[in-house]
Amino acid sequence: MASRPGSLRPVTQVLLATDADWLFDEVSAALGEPGTTVSRIREGRDVSSAVSQLSPDLVLLDLQIGTKGGVAACIDLQHDIAEGRAQDTTVLMLLDRDADRWIARQAGSDGWLIKPLDALRLRRAAMAALAGEAVFEGEPVEESPVEATTGEAEEGDEATDESSDTSD
Repeated sequence: MASRPGSLRPVTQVLLATDADWLFDEVSAALGEPGTTVSRIREGRDVSSAVSQLSPDLVLLDLQIGTKGGVAACIDLQHDIAEGRAQDTTVLMLLDRDADRWIARQAGSDGWLIKPLDALRLRRAAMAALAGEAVFEGEPVEESPVEATTGEAEEGDEATDESSDTSD
């Protein structure tokens, strides 16, 4: 079964950990399509067991979840994955503010979005994450060193070639 352009995949399992009803509604509306299931848990302490039971393709962790937040849940899940107690899965954190990027990186998340969310950004991020691309909202886009120095490298290569020829 081929996926249609802009589709998450023919069958996708998304796990959302949040205690905010409005966030679940937004995620369900943005990612809900035939063949995609959005499951929800309300406690961060339940993330690892839910990942083991559901085998989700994508885990979305709200920064503040019940009695155990997204950061602690992400750290625990990363430990469980490393020790073979949970399958490797993509984890995106849903951050409250730009300053939370540092803690999301320390928790080992595969990426993040900064709230408030909108359906288009969330959908694009989910598709990118499922495709193995990095999703780090709010991070500066770094130019590839190859692109940035292409002209300089060519000139430098010529100079190096010339100096190599004269030393022979």
